[in-house]
Amino acid sequence: MMQASSWVFVNGCWVPSDEAAVSVFDHGFLYGDGVFETLRASRGQILWCDRHVARLSRSCEKLHLSVPIAHEAWVALLEELLTRNRLSEALVRITVSRGIGDLGVDPSLCPKPTVVVMGRPLPSYPTDFKERGVRLAVAGIRRTGVGTQLPDIKSLSFQTNVLAKHEAVQAGAFDAVMLNADDCVTECTTSNLFFIDNGVLHTPAQECGLIPGITRDLVIELAAEAGLAVQQGCYPLSTVLGAQEWFLTNTGMGIMPIRQIGQSRNDTCPGPLTRYLQAVFEAKIAECIGSR
Repeated sequence: MMQASSWVFVNGCWVPSDEAAVSVFDHGFLYGDGVFETLRASRGQILWCDRHVARLSRSCEKLHLSVPIAHEAWVALLEELLTRNRLSEALVRITVSRGIGDLGVDPSLCPKPTVVVMGRPLPSYPTDFKERGVRLAVAGIRRTGVGTQLPDIKSLSFQTNVLAKHEAVQAGAFDAVMLNADDCVTECTTSNLFFIDNGVLHTPAQECGLIPGITRDLVIELAAEAGLAVQQGCYPLSTVLGAQEWFLTNTGMGIMPIRQIGQSRNDTCPGPLTRYLQAVFEAKIAECIGSR
């Protein structure tokens, strides 16, 4: 829960968190009509802000949703959020919904979007997670397919992921791997999946139906710069389970090793390439902070 003294940005105004609210007629609340973006701050600096804002703009464009804040104005707004809330290591959430309108799914019912920005301290994970890896379940529910909804945008309509996370919690797992209708691995509920097989770094391709994470893109770039072979493709679960190393990526946790998927275990987790990429990624964060 947000601290009572924290501040939230709501439609151009800074509001104490205990007073922040959106209308019950907001189409984000009524229909999940909108998008969101999660960013990380380290030492009071927003990491890779341009990449996140660019993805937010692409998501909004696909939903024919206008963003009432100019691209170049986001940095100042997010830095003010950190300052107001005295946050240094933090996660920041931007939410843009269709806005307030009469009942009905016609987008023209909403004259202007709702924009909410909030922050919280960066969650800490048990040291054991990074040192020994996490356990994943395999979700029964399937990832939304390409051609149905738009799986590559961070939509407020997150029901499939919520149900997959419920499966993980019920199984006592950290998260759940989601498959698509073709029985290929896509991602986890809030993170992308990588595996290493015979020295080659693999990750499911976007056309499998997944959100291409900012951290995912960075890891692919860093691995290529280091001379590692990187492949993206459509992989059945059996191929992933047969790999030597597995890890997750997202904005908040960076690179998280995996020790078990379903009933398949990796008792040498984290493997050497996972450890190497963890170190390279942390060095990239330090470089990003030091360059400003």
